[in-house]
Amino acid sequence: MPDTAKGLPKIHHVPFAGSDNFPHSPPYLHSPNTTGRGVWAEPVERARNALAKLSMDDMVKIVTGTGFGNGLCVGNIGPVKKIGFPGLCVHDSPTGPRGVDLVTVFPPAITVGATFSKDLMYARAQAIGDEFRTKGIHVHLGPMVNVMRAPSAGRNWEGFGADPYLNGEGAHHHVRGIQSQGVQATVKHYTANEQEHFRNTGSSNVDERTEREIYMHPFMRGAFAGAAAFMTAYNLVNNSWSSQSSLLINQRLKTELGFQGYIMTDWGAHHSGVASALAGLDMSMPGDAHCCQELHTNSSFWGPNLTHAVSNGSVPEWRVRDMATRVLAGYYLVGQDKDFPKTNFNFWDINDPMTNAHVDATKNHSIIARDVVNAGTVLLKNKNETLPLKKPRKIAIVGSDASPFPLGPNYWDDRIGWPYGALGEGWGSGSVEYSYLISPYEALQARARKNNTGVNWSFDDFNHENAKKVANYTDVALVFVTSLSGEGFGSVPKSHPQNKSANMGDRNNLTLWNSGEQLIKSVASVNNNTVVIVHSVGPVLMEDWIEHPNVTAVLWANLPGSESGSSIVDVLYGDYNPSGRLPYTIAKERKHYPADVMYNSKIHQPQINFTEGLMVDYRWFDHKNISPRFEFGFGLSYTQFKYHNLDVAYVGDAKLKNWNDHWGHKNATTGLPSWLFKNAYNVTFQVENTGKFDGHEVPQLYVGFPKKSGEPPRVLRAFDRVWIPAGQNRTISHHLSHYDLSIWNTSTQQWLRPDGNIRLHVGASSRNLHLHKDLP
Repeated sequence: MPDTAKGLPKIHHVPFAGSDNFPHSPPYLHSPNTTGRGVWAEPVERARNALAKLSMDDMVKIVTGTGFGNGLCVGNIGPVKKIGFPGLCVHDSPTGPRGVDLVTVFPPAITVGATFSKDLMYARAQAIGDEFRTKGIHVHLGPMVNVMRAPSAGRNWEGFGADPYLNGEGAHHHVRGIQSQGVQATVKHYTANEQEHFRNTGSSNVDERTEREIYMHPFMRGAFAGAAAFMTAYNLVNNSWSSQSSLLINQRLKTELGFQGYIMTDWGAHHSGVASALAGLDMSMPGDAHCCQELHTNSSFWGPNLTHAVSNGSVPEWRVRDMATRVLAGYYLVGQDKDFPKTNFNFWDINDPMTNAHVDATKNHSIIARDVVNAGTVLLKNKNETLPLKKPRKIAIVGSDASPFPLGPNYWDDRIGWPYGALGEGWGSGSVEYSYLISPYEALQARARKNNTGVNWSFDDFNHENAKKVANYTDVALVFVTSLSGEGFGSVPKSHPQNKSANMGDRNNLTLWNSGEQLIKSVASVNNNTVVIVHSVGPVLMEDWIEHPNVTAVLWANLPGSESGSSIVDVLYGDYNPSGRLPYTIAKERKHYPADVMYNSKIHQPQINFTEGLMVDYRWFDHKNISPRFEFGFGLSYTQFKYHNLDVAYVGDAKLKNWNDHWGHKNATTGLPSWLFKNAYNVTFQVENTGKFDGHEVPQLYVGFPKKSGEPPRVLRAFDRVWIPAGQNRTISHHLSHYDLSIWNTSTQQWLRPDGNIRLHVGASSRNLHLHKDLP
């Protein structure tokens, strides 16, 4: 496939699972009432008691948005005064409060995924939750946990990476962090929402095993964390709209996973009244039948139409009552009936003095934001210990990505069309207005003055001669390059120097933007100590320059948000020892990836067939024995680590050791059993820091199932980020559950341990594995 903006890859027709018959969801499976189990018991009881006082019109009001632009937030549920319910402010984004002033642009989830740190996943979400609460936002539209199936997909940067387990841990800790602040979390986009082209018309066709093992897993972890809400996706799945797929909503979420909260549509993803209600949908957002226009048309699939559907018997009264119960229970679950701030901003007019109180939500959140960026920065190359920098006499700073943007960081709405300047986030509804942005140039200039280092710069990406001029005869040349993408409602226009054709959300290519490759090579042609810093939404091809002898170091800095310059200085100068790991694979050629975006289709409902099945990202590379440029989980450090003494012991209930038999005649269609997620094995090993620097190591545990099981050679099942001072050892311990060691059996509808030996692999990346042992 060509990798060029002139000619997009031509995706040929591929039968789904060997058949041209379109997959589809059964039209109707029973929608269960919320049972109010566990932490949901009291909230559900309170919701039911409150609803006993309400009419059908009142209940419909609780589940139908007020309309696009009709309220202070991007989505709004109106108040019901009879029960003291103030309504709900439902608002973007996973990265921070969207379109609001005096907030932090936190590093996006792709950077958080690169930390491989559960603690930082939680701490960042906690800070985001605090800002949402401070602004009076009840419902946070995040986390986004779609798996990076195609590396060029536009919204990859809003999720945690290309592995379902990594995404699942991101989902779990994000939900817990947000809801610890009394804000409802919304896990999105459910499900298989893996590209922006045809996002409103395409059908993601996924076989059942792949659906369970790859795309469902992060949502399961979000549900088990106690998420108040889920959001359905724009796309169809197996030719049924996500928002009215009875199989995905009633069976998978509400029955199999036992989800107790409510399920809302994405904005404009509501397609029917009766069918969606019976399929288990609980909230229409933003409430219009045809979204998204700011002029409210009073036209809705629900609202009065839902009341009418109940009165004529099309929708049973108990179904609407359960919708409203779930919504109110989410409100009570996180304690929003007690001292929750009123919404104090107007998303639609940020400068209106009557509706904007301009409340500062940032507090000390720059600290956690900077910690996350530091921990998520990946050292890909460090020839002859180029880094950390040691008080160079002269440095050159090259590339617009190092510079402040001349028109200000918020000149471009939702960051759409961002042409150059310091890149901190992608574009679309996942973006956040900058209250401040510390560019690399500003931070480097300040650090250089402390060291009496001379500084010169060139910020014109296309003036290669000037770049060479300022880089020549300097101790080190720092070249900043980027790659950008975003949500499909916006595109970078053809007039942008990057494009021959518009980038419509998904990236047209996997190359660097703004002449990045040529800029690197130009600088490297005159400076034998060229350090490349990449800010990117996802993988880029780097074969043109990665092995250039004068490119001595490469820092993969992902998307840094507001703390771009502060963080990169911390890492470049060794104030912070890099510990980031790639949350996806960087290939040598685009064609080496197992899947790509479908850019072109002549049919009204394009069929996007997930024919790669379980072999997503590194799983495919391992399965096909393809050498990547940098594998999933890869990252260097300024120090070195050694691994020792892998031990595995069964710690579970003796009667569950052969858990396949424990299922008996039951299966997942009536709900997953709690024993499936109990600890089965304890895995321990030692990691020793043998270098000169204190630092974090990120040990990763992979499970190798028997080859005949049809699984990839190895799958990630545990990780964490561990601080180890120089010269010291740490004992690492991980638990594996029965679920972690099972695969989905479509015939029995059960999670079963496959026949044969299961082998455990422990190491520093998906291919740098030091310890191996069979499961006893």
